[in-house]
Amino acid sequence: MISKALMHTNLQIEGLNSKYTGKVREVYYMQNDLLLMVATDRLSAFDVVMPKGIPYKGQILNQIATQMLEATSDIVPNWLKASPDPNVSIGISCKPFRVEMVIRGYLSGHAARIYKEGGRVLCGVLMQEGMIENDRFEIPIITPSTKAEEGHDEDISREEIISEGIVNETDYNLLEKYTKQLFERGSKIAKKQGLILVDTKYEFGKSSTGKILLIDEIHTPDSSRYIYEEGYEKRQKEGLPQKQLSKEFVRQWLISNGFKGLEGQKIPEMDETLINSISERYVMLYEKITGLSFKKASIDNIQHRIQMNVSEYLK
Repeated sequence: MISKALMHTNLQIEGLNSKYTGKVREVYYMQNDLLLMVATDRLSAFDVVMPKGIPYKGQILNQIATQMLEATSDIVPNWLKASPDPNVSIGISCKPFRVEMVIRGYLSGHAARIYKEGGRVLCGVLMQEGMIENDRFEIPIITPSTKAEEGHDEDISREEIISEGIVNETDYNLLEKYTKQLFERGSKIAKKQGLILVDTKYEFGKSSTGKILLIDEIHTPDSSRYIYEEGYEKRQKEGLPQKQLSKEFVRQWLISNGFKGLEGQKIPEMDETLINSISERYVMLYEKITGLSFKKASIDNIQHRIQMNVSEYLK
């Protein structure tokens, strides 16, 4: 099944202006301020793309993102217009802000790693004393990162973003407001599914008319961390690891095999059994996050399927 993972696309699109290949997504910029985004099956961890893809991962990410964009469109307008294929979204082309708006409700992941090393300030935000991993912050904290073209994204403070002219103060205040509102909505959606939205990131851009839009993906297991609500308090009191629902399990597997994305480190070999178990885990993530049964699209010839669906939509 590994060979059927979608690693790259080469779509023939009339009126195509340019194509951008990200770590996981491929973006086709078309005429009339439209863009087409393909969620591939590529797997990225520690900002490094793994050599092998995860079957159905792209479909899962795309379908969670489209559902979540629709569920939050009353808070902030977004870029999405249609999803003509399980792996594809089409929408309004924007000029992205050069920051990712990361918001954390709990001490986890990158923040927890810094905290364990003795750090108490992240992106200019002070983290309270006496916390352990997965403790809840009194108020969710916003810890932005720069949007790197290549390599690692870097932590940056609100003050640096504004003083360096990356985003002007008026726009940044609006991004913060949207980020808080989206996180509150995402947390409510998660709670209905018996989940806690631990942290997530949002990306925004400006359309050609100057309107700020929510872009990219939201509330997917690639952009967010979820843990199970049931048993959360008990596990915290006993100092036990929380039951995760994110791709953190992939990161932990890589760490346990000596890889953290650092220079000179070799990516450990992922065999077919591991790949298939990660694929099954993503299906489970989809069903738990959305509350819907996952319907596997045909992956016998994904390139052809996507091309046909996209061509039909663009007619």
